[in-house]
Amino acid sequence: MTMLSVHGLRAGYGKIEVLRDVGVAVQQGQIVTLIGANGAGKTTLLKTISGLIRPSAGTIEFEGVNIARIAAHKITVRGMSHVPEGRAILKRMTVIDNLRMGAYVRNDKEIGRDIGVVFERFPVLSERRDQIAATLSGGEQQMLAIGRALVARPRLLLLDEPSLGLAPKFVTLIFQALRELKAEGKTILLVEQNARKALQVADYAYVMERGRIALSGTGQELLNMPEVQRTYLGQTAA
Repeated sequence: MTMLSVHGLRAGYGKIEVLRDVGVAVQQGQIVTLIGANGAGKTTLLKTISGLIRPSAGTIEFEGVNIARIAAHKITVRGMSHVPEGRAILKRMTVIDNLRMGAYVRNDKEIGRDIGVVFERFPVLSERRDQIAATLSGGEQQMLAIGRALVARPRLLLLDEPSLGLAPKFVTLIFQALRELKAEGKTILLVEQNARKALQVADYAYVMERGRIALSGTGQELLNMPEVQRTYLGQTAA
C-alpha cells in the first residue's frame, strides 16, 4: 500500500523556488531515504510534506488524501509526525513532560504505556525522566525528539538529519532504533547526511540535486552506483 505519494511538487520561500517538480513515494512499512548535498532541498521537501511550507504546485497524497493545502497541525492529527533538524524539543521542560506533549493529539488511555515503550527503547531517557531537557546531551535530545514523535502513534514518521552532530556511539544507537522500528512495521521517510548508513537501512532511496530528484532505486542499488559512491560515499568507484 502506498502511504505517501508526491507528484509535481514545487515549493520554496517567498519568490525563491527550492523544489522543482519533485516526485517521491513511500510504501507502508518502508524506510525511504533522501540523500543529497546541503541545499539540495531535502529539508524543504519534508517541511512541505508536513504542512510547514505551502507548495505552489503539485500534490501530496497521504493515505490517498491530498494534504497539500492542509494545515500542519491537522496533518499531525491525520497520523504524520515530523522530527525536524535540530530536534526542537521543549528544553525548559522535563523529559517526561516532553514525551507527554507528544500525545497532545490523543485522548485514549494507552499514553502511559506508549511512554513506557519509549523508555524501553531508549533506557537513558527513563533514567533522566525528571531531568530538564536542555541538560541532556545532543544524542539524548535526539532520542527524546524521536520518542516524543512516536508517542503520537504516527503512521508515517518524518526524520530530518537524526544523526547530525552526534557522537559515534549515539549515531549507532539511532540507526539501531531505526532498524527496530522498521522491523515493527513502522513507515519512515528519512533525510540523513550519513549517506552510507542511510542507504544501508533504506528499502528505497532518492538522491536530490538542486531541488530535483536526480537518482532513485533501492538502498543497495544506490550504494552500488558509481556516481553515488564518488559523490556521497567518499570513495572512488572501481
